[in-house]
Amino acid sequence: MAVAIAERQSLVAEAGTGVGKTFAYLVPLLLSGRRALVSTATKSLQDQLFLRDLPRLRDALKVPVRIALLKGRGSYLCLHRLAEARDSAQLPDRFAVRALARIEVWAQGTSSGDLAEIDGLDERSPVIPFVTSTRDNCLGQDCPRFRDCHVIKARREAMAADLVVVNHHLFFADLALRDSGVAELLPTVDAAVFDEAHQLVETGLQFLGSFLSSNQLIDFARDVVAAGLSHARGLADWTQVAGTLERAARELRLATAGPLREVKGVLKLRWDERAGRPEFHEALAALVTAADAARDAVLAVEDSAPDFTRLADRARRLSQLAQAFAQPAAVDRVRWIDLGPRDARLVESPLHIRDLFTEQRAAAPRAWIFTSATLGSDDKLSWFTDSAALEDATTLRVDSPFDYPAHARTWVPPRFPKPNEPGHPAAVGALAARLAGRLQGRTFVLTTTLRVLPLIAQALTDAAQAAGDHLVVLVQGTHPKRTLLQRFLDTPRSVLVGSASFWEGIDVPGDALQCVIIDKLPFPPPHDPLVQARSKELESR
Repeated sequence: MAVAIAERQSLVAEAGTGVGKTFAYLVPLLLSGRRALVSTATKSLQDQLFLRDLPRLRDALKVPVRIALLKGRGSYLCLHRLAEARDSAQLPDRFAVRALARIEVWAQGTSSGDLAEIDGLDERSPVIPFVTSTRDNCLGQDCPRFRDCHVIKARREAMAADLVVVNHHLFFADLALRDSGVAELLPTVDAAVFDEAHQLVETGLQFLGSFLSSNQLIDFARDVVAAGLSHARGLADWTQVAGTLERAARELRLATAGPLREVKGVLKLRWDERAGRPEFHEALAALVTAADAARDAVLAVEDSAPDFTRLADRARRLSQLAQAFAQPAAVDRVRWIDLGPRDARLVESPLHIRDLFTEQRAAAPRAWIFTSATLGSDDKLSWFTDSAALEDATTLRVDSPFDYPAHARTWVPPRFPKPNEPGHPAAVGALAARLAGRLQGRTFVLTTTLRVLPLIAQALTDAAQAAGDHLVVLVQGTHPKRTLLQRFLDTPRSVLVGSASFWEGIDVPGDALQCVIIDKLPFPPPHDPLVQARSKELESR
């Protein structure tokens, strides 16, 4: 690590869980005195680095390094949208109203505006879109609260820091959209480190492609009504404009669903399953008409408020996306449809991120370090290096010092329902209750989808009660992640049931965690459109 930083090399390093990868790159970074960017997989891992690991090492090494945390704009309170939400937001229920009131109280005293500071605020709360901004609805320098903007403040602190902690989503979103400050920050650093680098390829593909969803239309319709009623009441029939957009969203959802009526979870459909149908193209045409009508309506009152200029840009972008999806895809890109219970998402993606990393590495000499516990099955770590155009990088593999055969067991239960069978969630819950009862709690149950999470949690609770085991079942979504983890550590006989955000970056030291149950391994199915497109590309080489 130290050599790569000093000589501005590219290094791909694989080391097993618990080896000490984090300190292995943080120590030489802090001692080098060089400006650095550290990117990790999730916001939770960001917080762990920024709040625990970096301060501890900085104090131990006694180095005067200024550190900063930079998240995406969706993590920060928007004071302008908070004021609008107070006046015109159509909140779904009384719980959302209470959450908004809590945010208003907290907003009076926060200096960072980071919503993660609020204990008890679920990261999936329906209030969050009302009080945060997106690239589409941010007013920039035209915003009346621009001088107090928490996003701008976080970017300024990042530009002034010696070491900045970001996440992969933010890194790629900024390179693709120039929206968060990383694009300005990256040219100024001497070293860029990517922890949990095995997630880079999939994360990058999400942001280098394009998508159009029915929820995008509904969000846009909601913002049109809010701005119209706040700044141009009576100058247009804003309810009718929004209603046309919402109908277009429903038609798009119905056209993509086709014969499917009750969709559970998210289905990934091949593009050719729907794209050839007349109703699909009719839905896209209706979307273009609705977006163009909304653009004309907001442009007619553009001088009333800066909000309308942004809304016109969003309408134009939605229309362009719908027209693009009505045309055939380029040969080096793949399309598919993500269909959920309430949303339909049209996705177009490149097949790899090789071009992006080639461009970034050629831009300026700096150290590029990629590390993870799983980067390949050979000494060249080809699985990762091939996909990220890093064949010329130095590679390093460090085995784990832990004696897994002596201290761990992996068990696949026989005669168990298959994951796609109706009885699978109940069987997982019953098994978890039996094992956790023997271990007096100290168990994680991890699911691959949010859909089955409450089913497994309820089955676990019922089975434990039937057996007379007084287990405390903690379920993701009932409290913030930090709160759940702390309760798991502090509460005897506890079991935590969680999904994606609990799969990695979780540190439970000692004997507090003795068993991890995974409902199914999260590999994409062979019929996944992106997997199929990559396979065809490999076969054609």
